[in-house]
Amino acid sequence: MTDSPASGRATSSGPSTGTYATGHRPRSPWPALWAMVIGFFMILVDTTIVGVANPAIKEALDPTSNNLDRVVWVTSAYLLAYAVPLLITGRLGDRFGPKNLYLIGLAVFTLASLWCGLSTTLDGLIWARAVQGLGAALLTPQTMAVITRTFPPERRGAAMGLWGAASGVAMLVGPLAGGFLVDGLGWEWIFFINLPVGVIGFILACILVPKLQTHKHRFDVPGVFLSAIALFLIVFGLQEAEAYDWGVIWGPISVWSLIITGVVVLVLFLWYQSRTKNEPLVPLELFRNRNFAWSNITIAIVGFTVTAQGLPLMFFLQLARGLTPTESALLLIPMALAAGIISPFAGKLLDRIDPRLMLVPGLLLVSISLFLFAMMMNTEIPIGWMLIPSLILGFGNAGMWGPLATTATRDLPPRQAGAGSGIYNTMRTVGSVLGSAAIAAFMQNRLETNLPGASDATGGFGGGQMPDAVAGPFADAMAQTMLLPAAVILLGVAAVLVLRRPKHLAARTK
Repeated sequence: MTDSPASGRATSSGPSTGTYATGHRPRSPWPALWAMVIGFFMILVDTTIVGVANPAIKEALDPTSNNLDRVVWVTSAYLLAYAVPLLITGRLGDRFGPKNLYLIGLAVFTLASLWCGLSTTLDGLIWARAVQGLGAALLTPQTMAVITRTFPPERRGAAMGLWGAASGVAMLVGPLAGGFLVDGLGWEWIFFINLPVGVIGFILACILVPKLQTHKHRFDVPGVFLSAIALFLIVFGLQEAEAYDWGVIWGPISVWSLIITGVVVLVLFLWYQSRTKNEPLVPLELFRNRNFAWSNITIAIVGFTVTAQGLPLMFFLQLARGLTPTESALLLIPMALAAGIISPFAGKLLDRIDPRLMLVPGLLLVSISLFLFAMMMNTEIPIGWMLIPSLILGFGNAGMWGPLATTATRDLPPRQAGAGSGIYNTMRTVGSVLGSAAIAAFMQNRLETNLPGASDATGGFGGGQMPDAVAGPFADAMAQTMLLPAAVILLGVAAVLVLRRPKHLAARTK
């Protein structure tokens, strides 16, 4: 079943116009993109805003426990429910229309936000967060799919530039909004704030986002089950690794057994995808496109780095230097401003140049900024100097998020836009999980080296700024930890060097 041209097929007045047809009058795809960015931005903010509220949530809903594992599941449940279905939800967008899946996801996310804010028990909040993650999984792939299907290849960079700008601004808004809301109104309001945003976003999407042509797909049921099992075991194992010291979780089941089983099932899934005569959930032929394949590898590296960098930096600022969460977030203003302002211009420029000319400097700037942060993470340097690497990080983000997404999706056929978007977002999320697990383990290792016996000390590291005798070694541990993401992002530089010039640029030079 397909929509008629009057309902907004992506067969617009011409590939060079960047319009889609509605009846006989071509319309610009930009209003639809702005409408969808509202929901996408809300999800990005939600991934960072909760971290600021975790101490307040524990005090309100789990005050008698000395164990942090349960409150950590407020974040873990969301990430798990978000990561596992992404392959499937991207494909559902191809089958039933990205607009329909976007609206369902936004409604689920908004209603789950209300449930989160009304929760009176930690278990209830964890379940609500899982439903929120499912809504985010339904919504996220559709934003990239609509860009791929409504913007022609030679105009797609500018659209992805706006998409990248939303990512940069959300990095600042989340921590700042979290600090203000928790301090002023209570932790519940980090969820209640989503209600008006979600309603406005839903109404605008109903009006402005077109109904695009749907494509008949045979639903790959065995692929759905195999991919879900593999991703669940890998993501769950990595999430719980540090909590169980990479040992036994329950009975004979260990962290390593979960991860290894997940990898085995993943290999089985890929083998099945290559042999199935039905339409596969993950069309492996997409990876014959060099730009799509290497962009997916790079976004996993970027996900690792972005997730890993925040933990040591925030611990250093708040514990070694005594800043509040809001004060710590204020240091990220240069980053957010640079990313938000430069990203749209970078996207337009990307439509006219080889993507490597932007991705290589962008990724290198991210690495340089993290190395500078590591050099400055001590108790002597004036805190204002941290604004310099923050600004450099913003320029790096502008040359990284949008250009990488554009490069991955620019040459995708429209009928596989949802599948490609699902794969891309899955790789980013799995990279984030790997980054979270790796940085937690490495940070603990550096703490034990610089502060022997720290893990056995009573009282932990809470309660404001540390005494000088502890703050110095603690700062050294966090600085050494920051070297991990600073080095890992250099692998992304190597990966993007093998990209090819986009087809529309190659054709222009002939």
